[in-house]
Order: sequence, then C-alpha cells, then structure tokens
Amino acid sequence: MDALRIILQILLVLTSFLVVLLVLLHKGKGGGVSDMFGGGVTSNAGSSGVAERNLNRITIGLALLWTVIIVLLGLIQRVS
Repeated sequence: MDALRIILQILLVLTSFLVVLLVLLHKGKGGGVSDMFGGGVTSNAGSSGVAERNLNRITIGLALLWTVIIVLLGLIQRVS
C-alpha cells in the first residue's frame, strides 16, 4: 500500500505542475502570460482555434486525472 501511495503522490505532483502550465498557456482575454510567450502572434494566424480546442481537451483530461488521483489518495488514507 505504501508503494501505491508514493506512486500516486508523484503523479499528483507531476499533474499539478502540468495543469498549472497548461492553464497558463491558454489564450487570455487580455494581456497575460500566454501573450508573453507568443500567444498574441498565434491568435492572428487563424489556426489557433484547433490548437486552443486541443489545449482545452488536454487540460480538462489532465484536471480529471488530477481529481481521480486526489480521490484515490483520500481513499488510501482512510483505509490505512
């Protein structure tokens, strides 16, 4: 049970960083971090709709995985 807990905690840290990174990469309504890394340039290219939609899907999937990991860690904590 300890090995599973350690694996889930490592996955939680990794997914937490990735969710933060992906949220910061989203196209903002104003000048934000996404504009600082070239988000303003790609928004004028016309192909940003597909990229933004894929970024949304990846972010939502990763956030759901993050939630499942937290629930599993809570269940393991309760059993122990």
